[in-house]
Amino acid sequence: MKHISIKNVILILSIAFCSIGNAQILEPVKWSTSVKKISDSEYELIATATIDQNWHLYSQNVPEGGPIATTFTFNSSKDYLKKGNTSEEKGHTVHDKIFDMEIKFFETQADFKQRVKLKSKAPFKINATVEFMVCDDRRCLPPTEVDLIFNIK
Repeated sequence: MKHISIKNVILILSIAFCSIGNAQILEPVKWSTSVKKISDSEYELIATATIDQNWHLYSQNVPEGGPIATTFTFNSSKDYLKKGNTSEEKGHTVHDKIFDMEIKFFETQADFKQRVKLKSKAPFKINATVEFMVCDDRRCLPPTEVDLIFNIK
């Protein structure tokens, strides 16, 4: 049986740690939430996507055969009712080279807004998730799902 020297063990571990350290996890979109009071019983939930340079986030409405649309899911609760659908900003509609179609997307930042009617006077949290897909000019990342929390005070 061959013995491995301490030097070789250290060398192997160093290479392994360097490889792990150089592995890059891309997260080109960061999400934040805020709440705007409209009236005593109505609030606007705002989900803001901050998008890294050269990346774009797709709209909630994309053509069939295109990328995964941005989709918001709000957990049901006895404390509130959703009013209408989640709205989005104007964005950019261009011919997307990757999908070879006209697609609306957002660069740099995008706000998505959902109105809710409160059924409770006590403070509570609204839990939601957003599923989205981002691309740059060369590649697309797999769809990602992120949890969102809106604090109603």
